[in-house]
Amino acid sequence: MADGSKFSAAPQESGEFLASRRADALISVIVPCYNEQEVIFETHRQLTESLERDGLNFEIIYVNDGSRDRTLELLREISERDPRAGFLSLSRNFGHQVAVTAGLDAATGDAVVFIDADLQDPPAVIAQMFQKWREGSDVVYGQRLSREGESPFKLATAKMFYRALNSISDVQIPLDVGDFRLMDREVADMLAGMRERDRFLRGMVAWLGYKQTALPYKRDARFAGETKYPLKRMLALAFNGMMSFSMAPLRFVLGLGMTVVGLSVLGVLYAIVLRLATDAWVSGWTLLFISVMFMGGVQLIVLGAIGEYVGRIYMESKGRPLYGIKERGGPVAKTNRGRA
Repeated sequence: MADGSKFSAAPQESGEFLASRRADALISVIVPCYNEQEVIFETHRQLTESLERDGLNFEIIYVNDGSRDRTLELLREISERDPRAGFLSLSRNFGHQVAVTAGLDAATGDAVVFIDADLQDPPAVIAQMFQKWREGSDVVYGQRLSREGESPFKLATAKMFYRALNSISDVQIPLDVGDFRLMDREVADMLAGMRERDRFLRGMVAWLGYKQTALPYKRDARFAGETKYPLKRMLALAFNGMMSFSMAPLRFVLGLGMTVVGLSVLGVLYAIVLRLATDAWVSGWTLLFISVMFMGGVQLIVLGAIGEYVGRIYMESKGRPLYGIKERGGPVAKTNRGRA
């Protein structure tokens, strides 16, 4: 088991409970939702039963991320029945990472938990995370020992991505980890203050530091419905992670440019030597055509990499809010913490 010690800010003796982290501390559980009508009632039932059984003091914040089914209607019903449950309904679909951020902005707890609505991450693990938080960990992240119901292709590509990202990134992101985690209030406030648009939360939390601890668990298959992270979205998230936490693409095109210049110099020297030592010229339209096409491709790669970073700077410079809230319900309707 990885202990996350390289993320530690200050060591705590095992088993020592911090005075400020009481057993009755409020936990804010943030649940992003997108077209979850088939599972949302069961999610709420399992969450509340698990948290009540462990004697935890909690609030649940559901974030409807522009669902096109009856998710919002069902969330209204849940918030009417349970005073501990509230919801935010975003003005459109902003994506999972922004939806989690919207819930984070509205959370008031001493500790904050991220968990998806599909029940792949067992709610019972939250109590174990809370225990480690009371013992001094600032962040407790779930580390997947197994992932039921996922294809071999997805499992293999996920492992490859995290290992590749860590090999080129200055920030080491824990392996086999998603967004399922518990964070101390201080860490949550720091994360909420990071308003970058292209969000990769698990990397952002790793960048913050503090004392971070792994909690291994077995991930279940999705309870109902379909995955909200098909291949296209997984690739987009992976691309965001690479561009946000590494300068490797720019360093690659710099190295590529230097290599091409070096080859060009060698080609010029070869032509000069050939002309001086013999009566022959370097000839051939085929060689010229290939050289021009190669240089054109290199230039496009370089411009594309630079353009991606410049485009991200441009989007950040607009200063637009991360999201819009169309409706609030339950306890979050009374809080002023929410911001866009």
